[in-house]
Amino acid sequence: MALLFAPLTALASGASVHLDKAPDVQGDKAALQSGARTFVNYCLNCHGASFVRYNRLTDLGLTEQQIKENLMFTAVKTGETMRISARPEEQKIWFGAAPPDLSLVARARASEDGSGADWLYTYLRSFYVDENRPTGWNNTLFANVGMPNVLWQLQGQQVLNKEHHLELAVPGTLTPAEYDKQVGDLVGFLVWLAEPDAGFRKKIGFGVLAFLVVLFAFAYPLKKAYWKDVK
Repeated sequence: MALLFAPLTALASGASVHLDKAPDVQGDKAALQSGARTFVNYCLNCHGASFVRYNRLTDLGLTEQQIKENLMFTAVKTGETMRISARPEEQKIWFGAAPPDLSLVARARASEDGSGADWLYTYLRSFYVDENRPTGWNNTLFANVGMPNVLWQLQGQQVLNKEHHLELAVPGTLTPAEYDKQVGDLVGFLVWLAEPDAGFRKKIGFGVLAFLVVLFAFAYPLKKAYWKDVK
């Protein structure tokens, strides 16, 4: 019993962190398309999504022609996976570690503190200028992270004030509200990447539950009929 509950004890003893609630945009195709555009332009340079093919983006309401013209910079055919051109060994030399594939990051980052979407939403809004870091950036959620703030032109430059709270020192091209919206769309797209068929799975789940309710309506009277003579 002790060995059985040991992992739960270790998990509960970890330091708790505050995560901001990410907006749920899974039913908003326009938001997911916006997130796909941000992902391709800012993330796909270093991070791949090798478990997903470009033609799956048609599920978001895009045509294959739109995908080819606007979202495909590292592939030729829409049937190819969303890979990057850089080799992992090269990235390890450049960054100290190869940037992870983001296909399942929205699920991998889930914890007792919140969902993976909450973690990503908080993380992408928590960068600040740190001259002591090699990239010039640090993060309040992921201390000493090797990744720079690739969205700094949109967000601007944040600094830590005397109270160790984030403060916008240099505005970006977007207002804070607009930036939060764009990050929310990007996180929503990463959630979709982790399971493109999640919506279909949920529909099947409701259908199965409805079937079981109908089945119970017939099975219970049948059970009573079988057992009345036994009793």
